[in-house]
Formats: sequence, structure tokens, C-alpha cells
Amino acid sequence: MNFELTETRQMLQDSLRRFLSDRYTTEVRNKIIDSDAGLSTEIWDQLAELGVIGALFTEEQGGFGGAGFDVTTVFEELGRAGVVEPLLDTAILGGGLIAALGDADQQSLVERVIAGDLHLAFAHSEPGGRYDLNHVATSVTAEDGGVTLTGRKAVVANAEAAEILVVSARESGEAGDEDGISLFLVPRDAAGVSVRGYPLLAGGRAAEVDLDQVSLPESARLGAPGAAYSAIAERVSAASVALAAEALGAMETATELTRGYLLTRQQFGRPIGTFQVLQHRMADLWIELEQARSAVINAAGHLEGDARMRDLNVAAARNLIGRAGRLVAEDTIQMHGGIAMTQEYELAHIAKRIVMSDHRFGDTDHHLEQFIALSA
Repeated sequence: MNFELTETRQMLQDSLRRFLSDRYTTEVRNKIIDSDAGLSTEIWDQLAELGVIGALFTEEQGGFGGAGFDVTTVFEELGRAGVVEPLLDTAILGGGLIAALGDADQQSLVERVIAGDLHLAFAHSEPGGRYDLNHVATSVTAEDGGVTLTGRKAVVANAEAAEILVVSARESGEAGDEDGISLFLVPRDAAGVSVRGYPLLAGGRAAEVDLDQVSLPESARLGAPGAAYSAIAERVSAASVALAAEALGAMETATELTRGYLLTRQQFGRPIGTFQVLQHRMADLWIELEQARSAVINAAGHLEGDARMRDLNVAAARNLIGRAGRLVAEDTIQMHGGIAMTQEYELAHIAKRIVMSDHRFGDTDHHLEQFIALSA
């Protein structure tokens, strides 16, 4: 099997890497993180102009990519540069669900996403749900000509910037059932929607979202009633692969920063990179990087496969990336010493991104449990 990038993906990678290396400096990122919005509209518009968002959708959906390797190509570069803009939330999750389930009118929203004109947020996780996708207690009540939503969503990334929230709610069954879950397009400023935002440790913003008797028309529903779980699982798998690729890119940056530091920092009249013990530690990191890259490639290649094999390989990749990422983050910080902990130094942010990526859509233990269950 040929794992080299296609010509189109190589061009996308090259243009995105050049753009981010020129524009996305540590100083620029820190200003974005400290801003009230937690993202740069200028950077977002330029990413859309470059076709980065379009690469995450198929041609039928208005893009020019959408496959697993398109996702990993984009997100590896985003991770390499430590980008905090919410492409995962708007494009992979929110936009992906609309593209998969939306009717003709709803599909027009995907065009706005690709153009960079629309932000979305996926409001699915709930207090007490941990990483279980089927834990949905938010309720739906039918009323004349529409529905009413009541419930609470936790840690909704990009909720403050989103014009529309893609909200999961239960139409039948109990919390924990896969059947009975529906998705609804909810305007963020709709009556009864309360958004309480806060900054995230590794950049960006999230919010607690309360839904208090939110009235919606029937046209707000995405897809068939109570049948959204499989689409949710597919999009979360794609998001997990994106996170794995992002962590891989961040690991590469952390390792390169450390290599450069070891070749310039002097002790006893010579670079500390000449000390054998540090050479051995760097060799271990490069081995972990190669294993991580193989895991990401394997997961990306199975993203369009059947659900069981997809989830099996995604769980394996996320478990390996989580373990390797923690080792890379810890070792690169240790080999840098105190400078690695300063916000003005690139590694401080990169290491946070690596570690915190293991806490979204399941940590290493969760994915190990999933792998064991799917292997049985």
C-alpha cells in the first residue's frame, strides 16, 4: 500500500504549512488565546480562502476531500502549528452532521461553513455522561407544529462563537439507549438558550449550555426522528482521528524544538545534545513518533470502513497516541528545563495541546476498554 500523499493533499499540506509558519507565531497565538473570542476571525477567513475547510468535505457536499487522509493532512498541520481555531467543532462535527443528515435546505448551511461564514458547535456531552455517546437525557416534547427541548449540555466547544448549535436530544427510550436520539439545529440566540462560556486550558473556549423549554419548528430536526446515533458515532470517530493527527503534529513540533535546544544549549563547554543519556531519550521519542504516525495512518485508512473495524482502529490509535503523547510532552519539557514552562516559549502551549487532546472523546483508559470490547 502506498502511504504517500496524493498530489492534491501534498499541495494542501505545503500551502497550509507555509501559511501557518508565516502567520501563526507564538505571539499571535497567545494574543488569540487571551482574547474574549478565543479565535481569530482573520485567520479563520484566510483558512477558508486557502480551501482548508473545503478539504474536510466531499465533492458531493461542496468540498474537495472529506476522506480520512484529507482529515489527517489538515489536522497534522494544525497540530504542528498549535492552531486553536475551532475547525474540528465547526467542520468535522457540526458541519459533518448537517452534511450527513440534513435536507436540501439544511445542506445550504454546509456551503456557508466551507466559505468560512458560519460557525457551529456540537452540543452533545452532558453532566455525568463522561465519554458515553449514548448518554443523552435532554428531552424532546412534541407540540403543535414543532418541538420543545429541555436539558443541559456540558463543555460545548465553540458555543459562544457559533451561530447555530447542533443539539442532541432524546425522543424515546432511556439515557444510555442508542435508539431514540435525535439532532436539532438550535440558534444560539433562541429563547430559552443560556450559554455560560469559559476559556479552555489548551486554547479556545467552551460553554455550559442550558436549554429551558426551547421551542423549535419541526424543520429544525436533522434526519429521521430518534435515528441520529450512528451519524453521531461516525462523526465522533472522524473527530477522534483528527485529534490523533493533531496530537501527532504537536508531538513533531515538541520533538523538533527539543532537538534544536539540545544542539544549542551548552554545558561543560559543549552542546548538551552530545551527552549520551539525552541522545538515548531523543531516540526513544523518535521511535514513539513513528509508532504514532503508523497508528494515525491506520485509523485514517479505516475511517470509511464498517463501524466495528472503524471504531476498533480508532480506539487503538487514540490509546497509542495518548500514551506516546504524554511521554513526548513530559520528556521534552524535562529536557528543556525551566524555559519550557514559560508561556512565551512555543513548547509550553504545544505540550498542553498534546496532553489535553487525550481528554476529549475518551482518554487512553477509555479507548483501551473500547478496544478490548470490540476485539472480543
